[in-house]
Amino acid sequence: MTSFGDLLGPQPTLLPGDDEAESALLNHTAPEEVAAAHPTASIAWAYLAEAALSDGRTITAYAYARTGYHRGLDQLRRNGWKGFGPVPYSHEPNRGFLRCVAVLARAAQSIGETDEFARCLDLLEDCDPRAADELGVG
Repeated sequence: MTSFGDLLGPQPTLLPGDDEAESALLNHTAPEEVAAAHPTASIAWAYLAEAALSDGRTITAYAYARTGYHRGLDQLRRNGWKGFGPVPYSHEPNRGFLRCVAVLARAAQSIGETDEFARCLDLLEDCDPRAADELGVG
């Protein structure tokens, strides 16, 4: 697989995922418990951020999303990502990170942090041109 149409670009980064965290979330374990037990799992932070945002707790959503974003960056770097290149939304284990970026974008927009909103949209576009639409931001 090559990057999105760029044959000379870096190969896509495909995160390995966190089977225990993902399984716990699918089995309806409270996301707070999952994040505490698996703090490096972006997917747990994504669940927390999305729930907080839907409850109108924008600052809490922002904080959860930023945590998941940073945890995701750590995972991406450990898996060969150099700060650019494709992170496909179609690869399920990448979605925790991408969902956190999307919530961070929405929360930033809600509080008028336009520069952060734009950075998040740019990151989603760079990771996967389809990600923003899939995640309902943009």
